[in-house]
Amino acid sequence: MDTLTFPPKETPFLTPYLPTPKQDDENPFTTLTFATSLDSSLSLSPGTRTVLSGPQSKAMTHYLRSRHAAILIGVGTAVADDPGLNCRIQGVGGYGGEGLQGQPRPIVLDPSARWEFDEGSKILVLAREGRGRAPFIVTGSNVSVLEEKRGLLERCGGKFITLDVDVEEGRRGFDWGDLLRCLKREGLESVMIEGGGSVINSLLEPGFQHLVDSVIVTIAPTWLGQGGVAVSPKRRFDESGSAIAASRLRDVKWHPFGEDVVLCGRMGQ
Repeated sequence: MDTLTFPPKETPFLTPYLPTPKQDDENPFTTLTFATSLDSSLSLSPGTRTVLSGPQSKAMTHYLRSRHAAILIGVGTAVADDPGLNCRIQGVGGYGGEGLQGQPRPIVLDPSARWEFDEGSKILVLAREGRGRAPFIVTGSNVSVLEEKRGLLERCGGKFITLDVDVEEGRRGFDWGDLLRCLKREGLESVMIEGGGSVINSLLEPGFQHLVDSVIVTIAPTWLGQGGVAVSPKRRFDESGSAIAASRLRDVKWHPFGEDVVLCGRMGQ
């Protein structure tokens, strides 16, 4: 009942921005994708699930998932949404296809191991039913994980991965270079980064933007209003101290999907 279809006629628009092999690169092909309102907000407030994508662009997002080896979110999104993080496109594994073909590996960034998942968490239910993969959860190297949680995750095919955590300028998170190299070592050749706000904004910091290969953004015809969780990179300044644009996309294409518009591009300066 929840299977989605994505018309083949729509795929050529996306093809130039889909993962390509990077055998000589230590990083996976990295796509940044999310849905935003007209005022650049992802949700009405932190921790509030907010639906922005219409049915056509939602199907597009699931098609993108089928073309990536992994899909990545932050722990805040995992706690707020209890997401499935699978692909529901007709023909992938669990939805008419064999095995888990076309199903991305969920990656959850959880530096403090605060996500209290259990047997009933949607992502694990789907893994047990053969309709998705269990997640890899990335925690801080100095964080201890209860053996009960570790056992539950591993029985479903997932695992915990540990990385050092950076603490600077009030930010506590992983270095994106270290993280992406770690995922490549795990055999994940491409990763689709979906959110939430803190994850996206940290990746858009000047020191990390170069790690992004493609950007695919769904823009919904909605204003969420002030106080929402906004996507906004830190402002940059030139040598004279004058403010300049944080970044600009290049090789840009726009395409309507129902009432939404999808923007594809690559990171520029």
